[in-house]
Amino acid sequence: MKFTRGAVPLATTVAAVLVLLGGHVPATAAEATPAKLIDADFADPDVLRTDAGYFAYSTSNATGKVPYASAANADGPWTLRGDALARVPAWAAEDGGFWAPDVVRRDDGRFLLYYTGASKNGGPMCIGTALGDAPGGPFEPVAEQPLICVPEDSGDIDPQTFVDDGRRYLLYKSNGGAAGPPSAIWLQELTADGLTTNGSRRELLRADLQEEKGVVEAPVVVRRPSKYLLFYAADTYESSTYHTSYATAPTLTGPFVKAPAPLLSTASLGGQVDGPGGADVLEDRIFFHSWLTAEHKARGLFSLPLTYRDDLPGVG
Repeated sequence: MKFTRGAVPLATTVAAVLVLLGGHVPATAAEATPAKLIDADFADPDVLRTDAGYFAYSTSNATGKVPYASAANADGPWTLRGDALARVPAWAAEDGGFWAPDVVRRDDGRFLLYYTGASKNGGPMCIGTALGDAPGGPFEPVAEQPLICVPEDSGDIDPQTFVDDGRRYLLYKSNGGAAGPPSAIWLQELTADGLTTNGSRRELLRADLQEEKGVVEAPVVVRRPSKYLLFYAADTYESSTYHTSYATAPTLTGPFVKAPAPLLSTASLGGQVDGPGGADVLEDRIFFHSWLTAEHKARGLFSLPLTYRDDLPGVG
């Protein structure tokens, strides 16, 4: 579209109004080129920086229960290393698989793994914990029962830990029943060791937009100088319309206001990726998975640099 000299593009006008009203300015990503870091199945990535380099963890695949990879630098090259989880926990189904791991280093130097597993005897998906002495594990399950398993949630998945002003929290998704409410994202305070819940949980976000199709998941929180950013995925993961968005709030407990447009989507990235989601944010970079083939059989690991303007994220 061409504009006559002196005319103001409509998008610029809308963005200016949004700024004046304290709203979000949608990020433009069409010119950003995602870096493919792992050209193999590596879904729902979590990335950790350590003194020994970078480590990434994924949902179960042929490599293991909690596959992991390492690299000297965030840009790679990344090498698949094996299985970080020592054994199936007592409460989980042997062949149920494990999803969306999150690894963090505690103050005592040990590494804490959160993961999603399917309960025995056809029970719901729940969130468990495991401890290891090194970022590659082996991580030993901690308890005989899961950390998070709320019956009315119809499954709890996608754990992500966050420390704010010295207090440890866990974010996660409740699935929502087939005939009940849509999925939601919750905040649960934990004890300092990260192994026990502390107090009641708080709902941060719910799937209430038509384009979300009843799904919000894969939460990640980033604290910026003026606000908190909650990155999340929406829509069904099998679909090419699966996307990554974000919401902002003045405090960790909310209220969170959703951005008017996705941060990452197949369309916004010009078709360079397919269904970008399951994201993690580390330093000034966002890591995410994308389908590797049109048949949607495996999801590889990709990344893009993050930029901020008025503490709102953009990519590229």
